[in-house]
Amino acid sequence: MAIEKGIRFSVEHDDAFPQGLVMVGEVSPDNEYQSREERAQGRPTRQRVDEVTGKRQWKFMATDPGETKAKRASFEITLLADVQPVPTTAEVMPGMRPVELDGLTAEPKVTGQGEYKYLSYVFRATGFKAAASGTGSASGGKAPRSTAGESSAKAA
Repeated sequence: MAIEKGIRFSVEHDDAFPQGLVMVGEVSPDNEYQSREERAQGRPTRQRVDEVTGKRQWKFMATDPGETKAKRASFEITLLADVQPVPTTAEVMPGMRPVELDGLTAEPKVTGQGEYKYLSYVFRATGFKAAASGTGSASGGKAPRSTAGESSAKAA
């Protein structure tokens, strides 16, 4: 029995991105392609809908600090939600913020051309995990985790 094309595997954020993930820019609607003629006719743009979940698609550019090959370090992440997901972390630099994804899935795909093909993944998530206390650290963009009790004990 073979695994069919298009299968999405659930994966934990920390397993997929052990050194964290950095969101570059903002979340935007993933719109369908619109030809020049369609734009000239004034047709409205349509947002893509995921065929598996029926949810609207949103996208953002991400960078994986753990990736050693520059061509593979930046890629798009698709978010599946009825309303636009909002990141829960603050920017560490203008336009850059560490994020953690909730409901993450990976779909394998072959990328590249000719003899330079390699295995890649299409990552989809349902949103962003709640921010931990702190805005991130220099070690891979992960925020230190602490409970409310630990935070108040440090302040005392």
